[in-house]
Amino acid sequence: MLLLKRKLRVETERLTLRTPQHSDFRAWTALRVKSQKYLTPWEPTWAEDHLTRKAFSNRVYWAQRSVNGGTAMPLFLIRREDQSLIGAITLDNIRRGPAQAGTLGYWTGEPFARMGYMREAIEAVVHQAFTRLDLSRIEAACLPENAASRGLLEKTGFKYEGVAQSYLQIDGRWRTHVLYASLRGDRRGKTEAG
Repeated sequence: MLLLKRKLRVETERLTLRTPQHSDFRAWTALRVKSQKYLTPWEPTWAEDHLTRKAFSNRVYWAQRSVNGGTAMPLFLIRREDQSLIGAITLDNIRRGPAQAGTLGYWTGEPFARMGYMREAIEAVVHQAFTRLDLSRIEAACLPENAASRGLLEKTGFKYEGVAQSYLQIDGRWRTHVLYASLRGDRRGKTEAG
């Protein structure tokens, strides 16, 4: 089992994926405010203090503790060409033992949506999960009507597994989600010739 370093960093073609830092507060807040209408239909209701420095500091401390404890891999997406914060991806709820699994969640700021950045990030995180963390299964869920997220998961190798009724509270109410998973060495849907 790989022990994650406190300042986790993953490089992709256009992005640096790294743990949140206190210095990210202004960029994160600006992006969340600019993208609020875009994100609200897909996310849990923001707490009253969601955009405060204190809440952000708590987020940074949680990220550090989670990485150090091996329970999560929370990463900000930083576009290398201009160092812009463009979103976040988290491999959370990492379970060891017989499960060897984790749950993937992500968001992109509206100005950076549909540019292939999240696909790049998902592929990198899944690769890390399977090769460096020795996980066997990565799970993800999204609202059935979120065609963009469903397409993204399918393009990155996730397969549809079913429906979870009243799975998460999104935008203030319990919502049913569709479930996807990516398996290390996945052969679902392949034939002997494949």
